Amino acid sequence: MSQTLLAGLARTTRPQSAVRRFLALDAVVTGANGIAYLAASGPLGELLGVDAGLLVELGLFLTVFAAGVGLLASRPQPPALAVKLVVDANVLWAVLSVVALVAWLEPTTAGLLWTPMQAATVAGFAGLQWAALRAVAR
Repeated sequence: MSQTLLAGLARTTRPQSAVRRFLALDAVVTGANGIAYLAASGPLGELLGVDAGLLVELGLFLTVFAAGVGLLASRPQPPALAVKLVVDANVLWAVLSVVALVAWLEPTTAGLLWTPMQAATVAGFAGLQWAALRAVAR
């Protein structure tokens, strides 16, 4: 990813700020998703064709993960290793979402649309975070 594109997306020319902003955006979106799964697991489970109990578990995980990513984003210089772990977790989430869709979930049409869409979003976060982290290393 070019420096110009990365700076435009992050709205900053400082790579360290870009890392923090992409982490913060990830934390907000992931946290909102986790809270939604926790607060509305029944209706969302019906809508997506996913067991409400699974959504509660995912909601707990996502909420805790988001809090950790948010804490990392609040640091003036997030440690590279910690950012790499977030990137790896995001890539793993995206891959497992698609695998789950193919291997064991039996989603509704909404679930068939939602699952790849959220996987692509999370993969996008991973890509932005990785590119920003590489820019810091230069």
